Formats: sequence, structure tokens, C-alpha cells
Amino acid sequence: MVARNQLLQAPPYPVEQALNRLGSNLRTARIRRNYTIEEVAEKIGTGRRAVMDAEKGKVSTGMGIYAALLWVYDLLGPLNDLANPAKDEQGLAFASTKERTRARKSAGLSSDF
Repeated sequence: MVARNQLLQAPPYPVEQALNRLGSNLRTARIRRNYTIEEVAEKIGTGRRAVMDAEKGKVSTGMGIYAALLWVYDLLGPLNDLANPAKDEQGLAFASTKERTRARKSAGLSSDF
């Protein structure tokens, strides 16, 4: 039988490392603010397990939990700029290769009435 979600079973190594780093950073932010897991869970409206899973960098933890934790620690700002199309150098390079090189008039309907 094939696993239902292979990402949860074996995420790509860079993804796993990034989530582990994020979880560790969230834990550090919580401890520096002297919050307990219970306090943070209550603030974001979830249970202790969700906070603990996020701090462990579990792949199955929802993005909403990570975002809410960033919000509690007043660290949400950088998330707003994540995957910003204006800063996506590779995407911009691909887009520029597909841009039209000349303008053409459409052969569509006339606007004369």
C-alpha cells in the first residue's frame, strides 16, 4: 500500500531542516518571553499538542499554527513578505523570457456603434 501523503512520511531534507529550525526558533521566542506552552496555546486558541508539534518542526503541523505562533511573539511581519512575487528572482527571470516583444492589435469586436 502506498502512503497517503509521502510528504508527511519523508519530507525533502531541506524542508525538514527548515521546519526544525523554525520550530526551534519558536521555542526560543516562547522561552525568552517567559510563556508556558499552555499560555501560548490559549492565546492562539489551540491545544498544547499543536504548540509542541510546531516547536518540534513537525511537517503535519498546519501553517495556521505556525503563523499564529509568530503573531503571538510579534514576529509575523517577515511572513507577509514570504514568496513575494516582486522578489522572486527566478520567477521574474522566467516571466521575462515569456514577455511579448511587440504589440499587436486584437482582431476582436469593433467598438463603433
